[in-house]
Amino acid sequence: MTRVAAIQMVSGPTVPENLEEAQRLIAAAAADGARLIVLPENFALMPRNDIGRLAAVEKDGHGPIQDFLSAQARRHRVWLVGGTIPLTASRPDRVRAACLLFDDNGARVLRYDKIHLFDVRLDNGELYSESSGIEAGEEVVVGETPFGKLGPAVCYDLRFPEFFRRMLDRGAEVFAVPAAFTAHTGKAHWEVLVRARAIENTVHVIASAQGGRHANGRETYGDSMIVGPWGEVLARLPHGAGFVSADCDRAQLQRVRTSLPSIQHRRLHA
Repeated sequence: MTRVAAIQMVSGPTVPENLEEAQRLIAAAAADGARLIVLPENFALMPRNDIGRLAAVEKDGHGPIQDFLSAQARRHRVWLVGGTIPLTASRPDRVRAACLLFDDNGARVLRYDKIHLFDVRLDNGELYSESSGIEAGEEVVVGETPFGKLGPAVCYDLRFPEFFRRMLDRGAEVFAVPAAFTAHTGKAHWEVLVRARAIENTVHVIASAQGGRHANGRETYGDSMIVGPWGEVLARLPHGAGFVSADCDRAQLQRVRTSLPSIQHRRLHA
């Protein structure tokens, strides 16, 4: 049995202020017994524009945000999924939206760069073009942890079930999903997608979201949740900053996979 936590934030355009809030919430989740903690997408920076994101970009391996994550994991002796942070890309006018996993000694053990970029015009008039400032990743990754094999996905990735199947084929038992769903799309699809990814892959899902009105005018949906392999919502936080935690039982996951072995019954493979 492992206590896990999903942190929810309403991040703004100032990195030090966001890190201070993240530090408070990480400490609270750790004090509650969490051994694996997931921060939301853009936890350290919800920029006003692409220029603001570029101003905070870090080289891979070192920088204020990466150093913060390492120090927090080490201080609280937790495994920490660092939402997404802006790392350098192949082009100077782009960043990589990198999701980093640190172990309880503060060592980085995994990096995933967001593959699916949110370039959409919603029917309510909202327009998003992540590819104008973010360079897409290419590689699906899964990492070993004491709590099972962990696969990270970020926000818009949630809409692509084949992406999660790739992680399942690499042995994933828990998905960490940092996100910043819009209020409009979140209301319609967030819970359905999170629970579906848990059910169809028989995994635990820790979905950590942004949830509120941001300084750049954007409104995010929130509803951070922890979902079990049967699709049951173990804990959730509808709105605002905070965290939710739950006990995830790896033995239960194996029981579900044994009693309803749907992932062994697959007949169509890429």
